[in-house]
Amino acid sequence: MATDLAPPPVQADGGPGRGPARTPLRSALLRYRWLYLMLVPGLVYFAVFKYLPMYGLTIAFQDFVPFLGYSGSEWVGFKHFEALFTGPDFGRLLFNTLFLALLTVVFVFPAPIIVALMLNELRINVLKRSIQSLVYIPHFLSWTIVASLTYLLFAVDFGVVAQFVHGLTGGPKVDYVAQPDWFRPIIIMQTLWKTTGWGTIIYLAALAGVDQNLYEAARMDGAGRWRQFWHITLPAVRPTIVVMAILTSGNLLDASFEQIWLMTNSLNRSVADVFDSYVYYIGITQGAFSYSTAVGLFKGLAGAVLIFGSNWLAKRLGQRGLF
Repeated sequence: MATDLAPPPVQADGGPGRGPARTPLRSALLRYRWLYLMLVPGLVYFAVFKYLPMYGLTIAFQDFVPFLGYSGSEWVGFKHFEALFTGPDFGRLLFNTLFLALLTVVFVFPAPIIVALMLNELRINVLKRSIQSLVYIPHFLSWTIVASLTYLLFAVDFGVVAQFVHGLTGGPKVDYVAQPDWFRPIIIMQTLWKTTGWGTIIYLAALAGVDQNLYEAARMDGAGRWRQFWHITLPAVRPTIVVMAILTSGNLLDASFEQIWLMTNSLNRSVADVFDSYVYYIGITQGAFSYSTAVGLFKGLAGAVLIFGSNWLAKRLGQRGLF
């Protein structure tokens, strides 16, 4: 009798009058159609502003003339790359960019991790939320406002910090925003102030997923706060740190153009010129479109190599990696 009551098997075509059976892909698309619809603006953005413009990279191998277009300009092969690598500016640009990248890795990258770990140890929720709000706010300020605040603080004539330091030390006044020796410290301080709070969100999210039973078990075993931090908290955020390190490695040559450009002047240009600002200066102000495209392509390829290399290194060290 049980077999008589069982539903008949579904045919491949869905049965008479039911149309074709749904495939797993079609079922998933129909079930999550609104989520996939939300992806459309992002996909359109990347397609229009990221992937379609990549066709313009062909001018790095041409003597591009805007009136002739892509097809009419003369192909010159690696001429512009040779001019870049053998030119007098390449060594200075590479050193300035790598030096800023090194300072970023040493000071900027660990800062969100340290702040997140410190906030995680706070037990007073009101104080914790207040500090979070204060360190998040600078992220929403533009680099123009950050540069203006920097001038208000460090300018030789009216800078609050400059006047305070001069009052303490005496002697001649120092124009911090114009001195080459102070350019990199100011850039790092700006980056720390603006980006540290926002970066803590990722690590706080990773810490929020730690099972609290682990801490209770550790306390029952006699582990203090330091032992809990070393054996539970740090391992919990290690995968996130590895992923963020891989992503950061791809941007090591990407100095913030707006920040660098706003803080550059004729007195500190020797240490301020990086690949991003150089591309703008050569490509836009001097019209060397092909040469500046070659510079940008070199920087992009170097970033891709760094991502794949850091991902390979992470896997060699026993981590999961990004892909």
